[in-house]
Order: sequence, then C-alpha cells, then structure tokens
Amino acid sequence: MTRAAPAKRAAVPAAPDDDAPATLDACRRCGLWEHATQPVPGAGPADARIMLVGEQPGDQEDRTGIPFVGAAGRMLDRALDEAGIERKSVYLTNAVKHFKWEPRGKRRLHKTPAQREVVACRYWLERELAATHPRVIVALGATALRAVLQDNDATLERTRKPVRSPDGSLVVATYHPSYVLRTRGADSREHAYRTLVDALRTASRLARGARGDAE
Repeated sequence: MTRAAPAKRAAVPAAPDDDAPATLDACRRCGLWEHATQPVPGAGPADARIMLVGEQPGDQEDRTGIPFVGAAGRMLDRALDEAGIERKSVYLTNAVKHFKWEPRGKRRLHKTPAQREVVACRYWLERELAATHPRVIVALGATALRAVLQDNDATLERTRKPVRSPDGSLVVATYHPSYVLRTRGADSREHAYRTLVDALRTASRLARGARGDAE
C-alpha cells in the first residue's frame, strides 16, 4: 500500500479563555514538552466522519511531527486498507500530543503517560472534536478510550459494543496497533490484528449511517 500524503489538518478553534495556550507549540499544561522534540497535532480532513485516537506519538512521530508514521502507523495502514478505509479520509490524533519516553541505551522507549498528563491534554482533544465533529471515534487502546470517554475506569474489556462519548460521537474501542506488534505468538498476534480490523469495519459501517447499537 502506498502511503498517502498527510491530509490537511482541521483548524482547531481558538481557546476560549485568556489563560489557555494560543497554540499547541506554546502549550505548557504538563511537563512532557520539555523532553519532546515537538508536539504532534492531529491530521486529517475537517469533515472526517471517523476520528482515530491513539495514546501518544512514538519516536518517529516525535521526529517528524506527523501522527502514525512509525511501525504502528504501518500496521494501522494495513488494517485500514483491509477494512476498506482510506487513510486520507480519517482524522488521526493522539490523546497526548508529546512523546513521553525513557532512555534505554541509545534508544528512546515509550513510557505510558500519567493520568494527569492525559487530563491536561484533553484540552486539545476537545478542540479537535469541536473542529471535526466526527460521527465515529475509534479509541486505539485503553489510554485513548479513557481520554475520549472522560472515564478513568473505562477498559477495552467492558467496552465491547459502541458507546456514546460526552460529545455525542459513537465510540468503538479496540487495540492499539502497537499492541498488535508486541503480541507474542503468531496465533495471538493474528487474533489481535483481526480484532483491530473488525473494529475499523464497524466504525466504517457506523460512519455510513448503518444501524448499530450504542450502550
């Protein structure tokens, strides 16, 4: 599959209060900016019916400033293709906009964001939701699901059917593609991948207005 050029980013509405950062580059709502190369904003069409939300940028995303361009991004491209969804048609973003990492030799390894960091960055996710008004949100992993639902107790296991987010969008929860990559055993990895593809197919069906239940 040939990677499409990054879609034009939806314009994020201006902050409603004087104390809020005017731009993502200027954001200091948490301390992650200090060790990241740059923030990684969402990318995609302003009228996207589907928004995909991951946890945070990875090493390659941090360097390029574009979401989902590393190994997990390539896995996501494959899953989108199999689900019949064009990457350029969806809005891609993360619950946290800066890469949180820890050094391991010469490598920078992913470190899970703290809940306070996810809450701080919810400010930007809300503006992306207001700018795009997606019909369906695909939450890739537990961190993304909790950010989207604003529910610290939300889990993938308890969110097997589409649910409504506070903004009214349908939410489909599934594995993050990085989880698929980390899964050991060919059979287990294939099962995780199929779960991801099935969730994307469900999102596509719901985005087209096909009937679907929401809890």
